[in-house]
Amino acid sequence: MIDKIFPKLHNEGYKFLIIFGLGTIILNLINGFLGFIGLVLTVWCYYFFRDPERISIDDENYLVSPADGLILKVEDANGPKELNLENKKFKKISIFMNVFDCHVNRTPCSGKVSEILYKPGKFFNASLDKASEDNERNYYKITNSSGEDVIVVQIAGLIARRIVTETSENKELKQGERIGMIRFGSRADIYFENYNPLVKVNQKAIAGETLLAKK
Repeated sequence: MIDKIFPKLHNEGYKFLIIFGLGTIILNLINGFLGFIGLVLTVWCYYFFRDPERISIDDENYLVSPADGLILKVEDANGPKELNLENKKFKKISIFMNVFDCHVNRTPCSGKVSEILYKPGKFFNASLDKASEDNERNYYKITNSSGEDVIVVQIAGLIARRIVTETSENKELKQGERIGMIRFGSRADIYFENYNPLVKVNQKAIAGETLLAKK
């Protein structure tokens, strides 16, 4: 119960929490109401950087969600051109993370990180279609035990200004393991083959736990 009220804080959050806390003290010295606003923002900052434990199904027949958030799209699409997969057909699911969602991202499947590619870009609203091609983003190609590639793309949003990577190429991951996070409102796309989607648009997803697709 305590873990739900006071979840573990992601390492990226400590410096922001200190900044928000000091700002609250200064605002409170100026005006009590401003101090209250600062306190609310400090509490929000804490929960934004929360990093709760998640329990994955640990089953190669399923893909779990890489992110908390709202399912924006479930569609057929060409693969990312940045990975030279533009001529290959995939299933694609897009998940929008608002500023109240947990922003820690996780691998949809167990496997080896065969490639990580960072692409600088713009900062359009992450819910827009063009965000997948224009915004700052980070690609993870994860190869499962069957030799199939599952691709996760972290996409920075309108407010987000940094994508954090917490894994490395050639690392073996377990399903649901952390791969990174995005600061302040963003999106995650997942590309896959040989699985059938289990989710629909406007459904809420939980990183590491919601079953996105099944073989």
